[in-house]
Amino acid sequence: MNRSMGVGIANGIAAGALWGVVFLAPAVLSHFSAVQLSAGRYLVYGLIAVVLLAPRWRELRQRIGMAEWRGLLWLSLAGNLVYFVLLAKAVQWAGGAAASLIVGLIPVVVTVAGVREQGAVPLRQLAPALLLCLVGVALVGYEAMQSEHAQGTANQRLLGLLCAIGALFSWAVYSIGNSRWLARRPDLSGHDWSLLTGVTTGALALLLVPSAFFVRGPAHAPVDWLWFWVISAGVAVVASVVGNACWNRASRNLPLTLTGQMIVFETLFALLYGFAWQQRWPTQMESLAIVCLISGVLLCAHAHRPPRAVAEHAG
Repeated sequence: MNRSMGVGIANGIAAGALWGVVFLAPAVLSHFSAVQLSAGRYLVYGLIAVVLLAPRWRELRQRIGMAEWRGLLWLSLAGNLVYFVLLAKAVQWAGGAAASLIVGLIPVVVTVAGVREQGAVPLRQLAPALLLCLVGVALVGYEAMQSEHAQGTANQRLLGLLCAIGALFSWAVYSIGNSRWLARRPDLSGHDWSLLTGVTTGALALLLVPSAFFVRGPAHAPVDWLWFWVISAGVAVVASVVGNACWNRASRNLPLTLTGQMIVFETLFALLYGFAWQQRWPTQMESLAIVCLISGVLLCAHAHRPPRAVAEHAG
């Protein structure tokens, strides 16, 4: 494995660990709506991005044209606002384990979509890795459906599962589009591209403010609002600023098929954080699922090794 791929994999794992917290926030703030959670998180993300870009804004603005802004607009919608609203609804209505199960299929969707990309490994070579990932996700799903009881009605649970499916495809579209934009503009660092996405997302989040904070809804105590903004700020910094920067570095150093496999770590860490929140250890079946997920990623990484490196290792 060359150094570039090692850096990419390390950043992909880090991004998954940081992004896993987004599955926990809707459970912790279950009495707030998905629109409120999305507006709070991305308003803070946008503000942080503006502050960090301010010293270099004049120079950076001259390098960004209308095509880039249009790309940032739809990437912000697909990968941030739409994705997080759907994910928050899925967690609150269908449960965190079920939501992470369905969103955990992102590696399969992205990998299949990327098999025609330049430098991609043929699908038949990835089949064992993909099969292990699917087995792992299926085991987690079976265990979740057996042990997790619905918080609301059957209709709410069904809608929650549909929201999770929507989040799956929304993030897959973002992942593929973001990788292509990073390849198209190698002169822009992954960190700058992440902050530009934050500026665009923050501007879009302003459109959510009326429905999120001014439409009459359930009353919240001042201490609840305090925790809302503290957690929103924490998720914005950890997941959006730092996590996105790690992800962009991973996307720049890895082919799209392997980038897709890295997303499985978001599912893994989301499950681990969920277990910690529920104050329990994973069951035997959940542990087996985690082993399958990690093994699938390692097999995929092995399939991407250059032939020379494989020969040297065999020798």
